[in-house]
Amino acid sequence: MDRFDEISAFAAVADARSFTQGARRLGVSSAQVSKLVARLENRLGARLLNRTTRDVSLTDTGRAYLERARNLLEDFEALEGSVRDQSGPKGLLKISAPVSFGATQLTPALLDFAAAYPEVSLDVSATDRMVNLVEEGFDVGVRIGQLADSSVIARKLAAVRMVTCAAPAYLQAAGMPATPQDLSKHEAILDNNMRDPTAWTYGGQNESFEVRVQGRLKFGGADACVAAARRGLGITRTPAFAAADDLRAGRLTPLLCAYEAQLIHVHAVYPHARHLAAKVRAFVDFLAERYAGEPEWHQGWGEAHPVG
Repeated sequence: MDRFDEISAFAAVADARSFTQGARRLGVSSAQVSKLVARLENRLGARLLNRTTRDVSLTDTGRAYLERARNLLEDFEALEGSVRDQSGPKGLLKISAPVSFGATQLTPALLDFAAAYPEVSLDVSATDRMVNLVEEGFDVGVRIGQLADSSVIARKLAAVRMVTCAAPAYLQAAGMPATPQDLSKHEAILDNNMRDPTAWTYGGQNESFEVRVQGRLKFGGADACVAAARRGLGITRTPAFAAADDLRAGRLTPLLCAYEAQLIHVHAVYPHARHLAAKVRAFVDFLAERYAGEPEWHQGWGEAHPVG
């Protein structure tokens, strides 16, 4: 087991490119990780890592060793996991989720999952930052929009319409935009979480176009943008789940629905592994069943649009 601890420490440091971050992943001290890696290098008679004050990188020998070592670690984890999972999902499940979707939609599902699986403990982190699941020690993440990380497995959970909306009081004072191009005459409320907050895209999958908007209010999240729109401070464009309650209650009015043909999607993502832990499988299956069919956030307001 001493050798296994050495290999685990080396792999954690190599993946994180940091002794501190590698130690945090393993739940031990940096000094302990440094000792284990040094012991491994001494036993092998080879330097596996290049160390500088700013970075840690693999040597050529270390890169070749890591590839074989990772297979060994995955085999060992699969062996232990197959035994643990015989009694069903259990243990700590670390989840990363976006802030707005987590608050409005995911939390009720998490509570129901916790009630259904009492032997699974949940540790949920809400952030709109794109986390690295492996380096930061997450078992599963919930992500919305385009997936750029090819190192994870993704399962589509639900479709999300974008909705342009404003308060009735604002529209009464400023007028109703008839086409997306009319938005240039209006005060836009911008979401800095969007790739380009000032470029709002309309149209279908095959034909789309951008409209440039401007406004004095910029927020780092959908909830704040919706709250500002509810106050009559302008027009915002946001995922439907963030505005659904206000749209159903009439506090916000949906605009330009005929131009909102594009969809984004909610995915559950998790790292590649030879053995998928029962707790992860159970959670992903639970969410897939929870969000099957027409999402709740598309119902009760506006025009009906098919989703996929």
